Amino acid sequence: MDELLRPFEFEFFRNGLIVATLAGALCGMVGVYVVLKGMSYIGHGLSHAIFGGFAASALLGVNFVLGAGVWGVASALMINGVTRRRVIGADAAIGVITTASFALGLALFAIFGRRGRSFDAALFGSILGVSIADVLAIGAVTLLVGVLVFFGYRQLLFTTFDPEVAEASGVRTARVDALLMLVLAAAILATMQVLGVTLIAATLVIPATVARMLTSSFSRMLILATAIGAFTGFVGMNLSYHLDVQSGPTIVLVGATIFAAVFVVSGARARYRLAAIIIPPT
Repeated sequence: MDELLRPFEFEFFRNGLIVATLAGALCGMVGVYVVLKGMSYIGHGLSHAIFGGFAASALLGVNFVLGAGVWGVASALMINGVTRRRVIGADAAIGVITTASFALGLALFAIFGRRGRSFDAALFGSILGVSIADVLAIGAVTLLVGVLVFFGYRQLLFTTFDPEVAEASGVRTARVDALLMLVLAAAILATMQVLGVTLIAATLVIPATVARMLTSSFSRMLILATAIGAFTGFVGMNLSYHLDVQSGPTIVLVGATIFAAVFVVSGARARYRLAAIIIPPT
């Protein structure tokens, strides 16, 4: 027992544990909309796009949150515009925008060298750089997203399942979609230090997918995905310390283990829920 509690003696671990738990809950909550709207690739791409902002801010000496945040918001708005216009295939356009941004970040590091925050931590996550400021930031973002989901529940529900009817009914779906993309960018930016850009997409998708296998209710799916995300963050962070493995991969592997267990135990009913979305009563 003493060995299990020993990491709690260190402030960096306590900070990292809080951030990982909040990050898991935040990604689980946002991931419900990402999964149900078929936006899993957007989450993956946007996390890579923000890496370009990370590289630029590190080289220019600009505050990481400011530089990567502006870059992430710009990428999110471009992605939202592309997906709504459908001039070309959405996946192809998103792939161009996000992979070009990621490649630019790698090129900047190759040309000018690596400065500022750890390159490996940005890619794979690390608890060593987590500070009180990171705890406050992720807490503020999680609270803000929770408030937005609570007060905008019906508009988000309507837009997620039937955007055409929602727009005809007076719901400003373009504004809702843009807000969702901004929330997604904020979630990725806030969780990047612990999870890393290469693994954030998994933490967005896995808790929501597991919740989808367990329930057909939209409200229960939100609660379950948030709880599963928080659980994987908490357990994954503890395991990462004892196994001496980076936090991001460990958290994702915990989530993947839960997914596999639920998939096997739930059987055909879970697979049916994944294949067909049932709109809950409002």
